[in-house]
Amino acid sequence: MDKVSVGSQIPNFSLKDQNGNLFNIDTVIGKKNLVIYFYPKDDSPGCTKEACYFRDQFEVFNEADALIIGISGQSVESHKKFAEKYRLSYTLLSDEGNTIRKLFGVPTNLLGLLPGRVTYVIDKKGKVVYIFNSQVNATKHVDEALAILKKLK
Repeated sequence: MDKVSVGSQIPNFSLKDQNGNLFNIDTVIGKKNLVIYFYPKDDSPGCTKEACYFRDQFEVFNEADALIIGISGQSVESHKKFAEKYRLSYTLLSDEGNTIRKLFGVPTNLLGLLPGRVTYVIDKKGKVVYIFNSQVNATKHVDEALAILKKLK
């Protein structure tokens, strides 16, 4: 499969969440709009800022009938610590080996050393309606996703 782009159906995947439970994307497609954001690393400054901003806007996403899902390559244990430390109220998925990151075609930055920061907004049919890619504007991912979700209503 080529990388995921606007207009394409998101691939089916399953990963463990921060509690060690298997999360299957199929269980939410058709029920909710999805905001799937790939981020480089738990507890790094930019990722913490992004994660906390998603947390702070949680109710707004809820009103837009959207589920927030964060994905990065750290372990379940790392995600659990990150989620508890910052009281993150949404799903974090552990993509050790970056299989799903590669499936989506999320680019790496800085000579391939740093995993990219990309957010996908997906409608209830499982179709990608928007992609935002910015390594440095961590909080803008949240604003962009909310702006798109408001248009889906």
